[in-house]
Order: sequence, then structure tokens, then C-alpha cells
Amino acid sequence: MAVAEDFSPAQIPSEAAGLRRILWSSVIGTAVEWYDFLIYGAATALVFNKIFFAAGDPALATIAAFGTYAVGFLARPLGAAIFGHFGDRVGRKAMLAITIIVMGLGTFLIGLLPTYQQIGVAAPVLLVVLRFLQGIGLGGEWGGAVLMVVENAPVHKRGLLGSMVQVGNPIGNLAAIGMFALVSQLPDAQFLSWGWRVPFLISILLVGVGLWIRLSMEETPAFRQIKAKNEVAKMPIVDIFKYHRRPFFTAVCLKISEIAYASIAGVFIMSYATSRLGLSRGLVLNGAFIASFVALFSIPLFGWLSDKIGRKTMFFASCLFSALFAFPMFWLLDTRDPTIVILTIVVAISFGQMVMFGIGAPWYSELFTARLRYSGASLGFQVGAALSGGLSPLIAASLMTWAGATWPVSLFLIACALITAIATSVAPEMANKELT
Repeated sequence: MAVAEDFSPAQIPSEAAGLRRILWSSVIGTAVEWYDFLIYGAATALVFNKIFFAAGDPALATIAAFGTYAVGFLARPLGAAIFGHFGDRVGRKAMLAITIIVMGLGTFLIGLLPTYQQIGVAAPVLLVVLRFLQGIGLGGEWGGAVLMVVENAPVHKRGLLGSMVQVGNPIGNLAAIGMFALVSQLPDAQFLSWGWRVPFLISILLVGVGLWIRLSMEETPAFRQIKAKNEVAKMPIVDIFKYHRRPFFTAVCLKISEIAYASIAGVFIMSYATSRLGLSRGLVLNGAFIASFVALFSIPLFGWLSDKIGRKTMFFASCLFSALFAFPMFWLLDTRDPTIVILTIVVAISFGQMVMFGIGAPWYSELFTARLRYSGASLGFQVGAALSGGLSPLIAASLMTWAGATWPVSLFLIACALITAIATSVAPEMANKELT
């Protein structure tokens, strides 16, 4: 239920100020979490295939590096299950404080790791362990951050305000890309020796800021109400698979196309453009940087539109774009024209990812009742992310190695769009409807 409707008119101004504080606290905290998670993606495409795996076939080293990238996504459902369970039993606020510590610790330690040349096979093993820790943290964090806003938002603004939590992603991505763009100006020897470590090490400072912000937040009224009525679920995950399988699998499939585009356009293309097309690191990073800057404005716009014309309409439009752009995206990249390459990356991320990414935040949450919302929304989001996002760069690299061309990757993106379109058709429209 919308918080503003639970107060008398005299209380609404102070409640509005409280909602703004909750919103920006969630955005800033989420930006820190995404920074930690996304700098790994940039490092995977530019660094890890060179220093954490044995010298040999560059294509196989790239596939191995993307395999460790996938580990973070595969760990996210476990984080969602663990923190979702306690988020539905103990509360949203406590889980947000713990997850940012988990994420920050994993990121900082990656910056201290020795390379393959220094300690051999132990280097990639430790890299995988710390990436797994990152995935646990982000898997538990996302649902809590979104629910802090969604469960406080007025009904008619839930799409807009819920989507704004997702602005933390481009903010974190801008910071991550900006840091890598800065250190990538170093000579290759220095960049591969110590420069790449800087973005990971400074994350410890950002975690401190994010933790301080999150400790100042208050618990959501929806959870307080459940606790007051003694209706807290004993085993939320069990209840979801026992009584709420349809909304769960719907949430999973709604995520498939969006995260595939995010991983292909945001991560795989970095490797494809630099290794296959011979383009500079700076050019590809500029494209991703501009795409994230555009997302600062497009995500709230898409969320606002979803309040006006519905979640389903927006999702269908993005699925259609994703299917139609799957082949032209690579054709345009193959021109090697700097302007066309940058515009291609921006368009792919904006309409293939950010439409569904922004609107998905409130929509996944709206599919579940309050007593199961943290577990249901988190697990649906993260299982979809693991199935498609974590594996997409690995699948794309493998397909291209097998075919020697990008057409199988385009077909993969079209298949993902079709899965999400089917899920969209069966999902309930929740714009301007009360939460249960």
C-alpha cells in the first residue's frame, strides 16, 4: 500500500521528505554495490585473460576469463536465497548493511591478488572464490534496496521511484568505467602490473560511505506491519516454490533478454572489439561510458512511462527491439567506424537492457506478497541473471570460436528476447495497482 495514503494530509510533507531520503540512500548504496560488481566485468575483458590464466591460445584464455565472470552471476541466486530468507524474516535494513560489507571485502581482496606468473593455478582459483563472494553480496543486496523504495512509494509513482533505484547501476558503471579509462592511459606494462588494481582497492572507501548511509535508513512499513501481525514467513523460499511458482518463474524469464543484452553489449563486445576488430580499449570504454550516462536519464523516463502506459507495453517494446537489433548490432560494429561503434553500444544498452532493467525493479517486486517479497523478487531476478547474464559472455565467446562469426550470438539474443516476450504475455499488469 502506498505510504502517503496511510497518513493524514498534515503528515504528507514530512513523509515525502522521508521518501526522498530513502530513495537517495538506496541509489547511493546500490551504486557502490554495482561499482564493485561491474569493475570485474571491465577487468575480465581487458586484463584477467592476460594475467590470471596460462599463456597460450588467446581465445581459450578469454573463454576461461569469462567463465570466472560467470561465477559471480551463478553465486547471485545463492545470495538471494540467503539474504532473501533473512530479509523476509528479520527485515530489509539489516541485510542491506551486511551485503555491502560482503561485496566490498571481495572486491578489495581481488585488488591484492597475485597473478598466474607469481603463484600459478592458485591465482585463478582465488579469483573465482572472490568473484563468488561478490555474487553472494550483490544477490542479496538488490532485493532489499528495491523494496526499501517500492514498499514506501505511492501507487501511481511506484514505476518511476522503483526504477530510480536502478540508476545506481549506471552510476556504479560510470565510476567503474571512469576508473578503468583513467588507469588504461598507463603504458601496457604498468597497467597490467599495478594499474588495474587501483579501481578494486579504492572500493573499500566507497563501501564505508555506503555502509554509513544504509545504517541511517529505517525499516519499511510493509515489513513492520507483517511483523506486528506475526505473519512473518518461517521458510519463505519453501513457500515460494510451494504456492507461488508461477510468479517466480515469470520473474526469472522476464530477466532473460535484458541481462543477455547487458552482458553481450556491455562485456563481450569489449573483448570482441579489442581482440577481434583491433579497436582501442578507450573507444569501447567511451561507448559504455556514454551508454551509462544516457541511462541516468532514460531509466527514470522508462519507469515514468511504465506508470502511464503499463509495464507490459514497455517490456514488449524492448523485446521487439532486442530481436530486431541482434544482427545489425554486429554489422555496425564491424564497420570499425568510431562514431558508429559508440552509437551502436549506446543504442544496444539503452533499449536492449535499460528499458527492462529499470521497469523490472518494481515489476518483480509487485508479483509477490509482502511476506515473501524479498525472497521472491530477489531470487527471480538473480536466477534469471545467472541463467542468462553470467553465461552469455561465455556462450558468445564459445559460439564465435566455434562458428568463426557472430551470427550464432545474434540468434542467441533473439532466442532470449522470445523467452522474455512469452513471460511478459503471461505476467499480470501491476501499474497503478495496490501491493498485496
